[in-house]
Formats: sequence, structure tokens, C-alpha cells
Amino acid sequence: MKFNCELVRTVDDSYEIEIGRNLADKLIEDLKKGLCGKASKYALVTDSTVDGLYAEKICEKMAAEGFSVEKIVFPAGEESKTRAVKEFIEDRMLEKQFHRDSAIIAVGGGVVTDIAGFTAGTFARGIPFVNYSTTLLSAADASIGGKTAVDTPLATNLIGLFNQPKKVYIDIDSWKTLPERELASGLAETIKHACLGDSEMFTFLEKNIEKVFSFDAETLEYISEHNCRVKYDVVMKDERESGLRETLNLGHTVGRAAETLSDYKLLHGEAVAIGIVAQVKLGQKLGYISEENAQRVISLCKRAKLPVSIPDYMDKGALVKKLYTDKKVRVGKLRFVFQKEIGGMMCFGDNVYSQPIEESVIAEILEQM
Repeated sequence: MKFNCELVRTVDDSYEIEIGRNLADKLIEDLKKGLCGKASKYALVTDSTVDGLYAEKICEKMAAEGFSVEKIVFPAGEESKTRAVKEFIEDRMLEKQFHRDSAIIAVGGGVVTDIAGFTAGTFARGIPFVNYSTTLLSAADASIGGKTAVDTPLATNLIGLFNQPKKVYIDIDSWKTLPERELASGLAETIKHACLGDSEMFTFLEKNIEKVFSFDAETLEYISEHNCRVKYDVVMKDERESGLRETLNLGHTVGRAAETLSDYKLLHGEAVAIGIVAQVKLGQKLGYISEENAQRVISLCKRAKLPVSIPDYMDKGALVKKLYTDKKVRVGKLRFVFQKEIGGMMCFGDNVYSQPIEESVIAEILEQM
């Protein structure tokens, strides 16, 4: 005997991204209007750096408005993006008697939004969550798109799920508290978006990149909006990364490997910048980008105060081996995505945006860096 379990359903995972300044009051106003449905208890998840800058104030505002809220803080840094920290958050929520009528507010950068979104997707088999982004890197990358994950010593971002937030808040004023190095790190994902999908944005960055470090309002608003538009255009067409969404991994094959191998001495954006440079050098060799445009990309990374070469302390042979932990690897073959000149991506077939590359070819490029 057989039973046919028909589970076809239509799910609307649409959400709003709000870009502005000092958005804590707007967050509370939205929660009052039912942003998280029938949630009666909130876990505010943050890290030790953001806690004193923003999270504690938001927590106090929520409590003053009558919300039941518990703050959960973990140590800042990429090293905290682990299963152990996710377990710590879950245990704290269980201790404080969180149930299915709960929601998570993630306040912070990419590590916070990644791990909080993953936790929300599995706690009580799924509860709502909201991202309140406080870094340029998070605004351009992790807070948008619904990809959540943790890292392990063997691989990055291979344990996680797709889970869309109820809303994303991008608080531009919070960037003023970022050290210059963190601000530069955030620019790597911005440059990546311009390379893969927005030549106008790339030209704008060439003219205005230094203004980011003086917190020019018009410049920050421009890159915030265009970052969102590029990522939206890709995610809307391929939410689950069946093809096109792989293009958002531009620079990440080498970047993620370098970040892990550096034992996180490299910030995420710094590692991605190295990966972008490796990709344009390889792309130039393969005929996907001209020498002139390749140099434009490298020059823009330099002006953004990002590294464009592999650190001397890093063993290039070990880096090549680390590439095999990339999630695009198929049947033991390294695969890369490539930009097409500036503002486009190479397509290698029907919905195929990554290409197998022989280990010896990428090893030669990395040796030159």
C-alpha cells in the first residue's frame, strides 16, 4: 500500500529593507505593529563589541515599551561563528523559557546575523527573526538574502540553511563607530557587487571611494542602496543558489580559504579582496576581462585600503589545498565564478555560472600574488 503525501505550497518570503539613521525607534514601532506576528518574547542576539554600542540601548528601549526581551551576547569575531556558539544561544533561550511564540532580533554584523538567522530557523522548528545591521560588510552581504550558516575547522558556511528575515534595518549612523580597517573590509563586498552586476556603481566608487572614510552621507546612501539592488536582483531570481546566486561568491573561493588559513588574522573583506584580485588575474589569463579592467579592479581595492596580495606568512601550497573546502567543489574539481569585464558575469551554459579550473592553473596565479 502506498500513500501520496501532497505537500505543494506557495510561500511568500518577501521582506523590506530599510536604510536610514538611528532606526531603533523604527524597529520598535514595527514590532508593535506585528512585524514578528504573534511573538510574545524576544531574544536580542548580539556580540561583545556591538552590545555596549547599540544592542543594550535597543534592549532597554524594547523593555521600556513593554516587550519581554532577553539579551544574549557572545564574543565578537569570526571565530564565534561556530556550532558551539549556536548551541550556547539555544541553551540560553531554553533556560529563559523561550518557546514557539518567540522571535530573534539580531543586532550586529555578519557573524551575528548569520548565526542568529540559523538559530531562528531551527529553534522550535522555526521562529521569526529580524536583522538590524550595524556594519557596512553586513549591510552589503550577510544581513540580506537569507543565507545563514556556521563554520567548522574543515569548511566555512557548509552547515546552515536558507532562512529569510522578517525585515532588515541598515543603520548607516552605526558605521561611524567602525574602525577604519572594518570599514575597508566592508568595501570589499561593495566592490564585488559592482564588479558582478553594476558598472555604474563601479564608476561611482572610482570617483568617490575616499569619501566613504569621511562618512560622506550621499556616498554612504548610494552604496547602501546599490548594494541592496544588486543582491536583490540575484536573490530574487535564485533564492536557493541553484545557479545564478553562485555569482555572489565572486572572490570567495580564494577569499574564504585565505580567511580560514590566516586563523582569522585577515578580516572577511580583506580576504575577499585577495580573492577578487586572484579572480581577475585568472580571468585575464582566460580572456574574461581585459588587462585595463583588471587593473581598474586592483587599483580600486588598493584605494579602498584592502590587501591585493597574499600575506607573506601564508603558505601558498596550503592555500591551494584549502580551496577544496569551497562549497562549489564538484566531484573533486575546483570551480570558480568570474566577472565578465566590469558589471557582468561569465555564463558557461544554461544556468551555469562556475567553471572547473585545474589546480595547477590557480596555483600559478597564487604564486604570482
